Amino acid sequence: MKRHALSLTAAMLLATPAAFAEEAPPLRTAVDGTFAPHAMPKLGGGYEGFNIDLAEEIGKRMKRKVIIDATQFSGLVPGLQAGTYDFLAAPTTVTKERADNMLFTEGYLNTDFQFLIKKGAPKVEKLEDLKGKTVSVNKGSAYDSWARELEGKIGWKVESFGTQTDAVQAVLAGRADANVAGNTVIAWAVKNNPQLELSYLHSTGLVWGAPLRKDSGELRKQIENAIECMKLDGTIAKMHEKWFGVKPAAGSAAVTVYPGYGVPEMVGYDPTPHTPQCN
Repeated sequence: MKRHALSLTAAMLLATPAAFAEEAPPLRTAVDGTFAPHAMPKLGGGYEGFNIDLAEEIGKRMKRKVIIDATQFSGLVPGLQAGTYDFLAAPTTVTKERADNMLFTEGYLNTDFQFLIKKGAPKVEKLEDLKGKTVSVNKGSAYDSWARELEGKIGWKVESFGTQTDAVQAVLAGRADANVAGNTVIAWAVKNNPQLELSYLHSTGLVWGAPLRKDSGELRKQIENAIECMKLDGTIAKMHEKWFGVKPAAGSAAVTVYPGYGVPEMVGYDPTPHTPQCN
């Protein structure tokens, strides 16, 4: 009996390292925790939002725990490059400059400019429809500089506000005829205010992807596989409707699986054909 007990103990000790070896270490990632509806504080503590759901679902499909930090956006890329994070869950626009320094997964959302107007106001079907109108923007944002560059050409007046919330409030109060910001932020504002409605969408042709370090090619394949499977089974579409209040458009990045790995025509794109392996 004693010999049997010792044998069992030895077997358990031998098995333990193997069991630990099968459990992959957690993935560390980060978001800007003030960027609603992508990541924002929740009442019970912690964070919620589209990109929180996205990161957690990636971990679930990779069978790895995901640890999500919340910090200022300006610290995210340095943290990634320093090895603090394995990838970034924060929505990050894939640009040529960024692709020169990081790897990106394929896009999971389009990042376009969109206007909102007061419900019942005249429709805006093209930028020129806003000639003589006042457009509110968040001061210092990309939308602020873009709108001001077009001020002379379109003939609209641009009013800048300290926060995006104040820019939306200007439309509600009648101080502005329209507000322009990112399409997901605008959709969130309209979803939460029945007095507003979505208006003209200005396509940039850019997408949000998940950034990784240049030496993380294998991890990119695994994360991209999870993202593609989420597109194929409608998970990202459901998250899109949950957080933005609208279904993703046909052919958009939220529902389209792209060939290869990464964003086509960007540095770091790998055209190797593959078929998503989904459970």
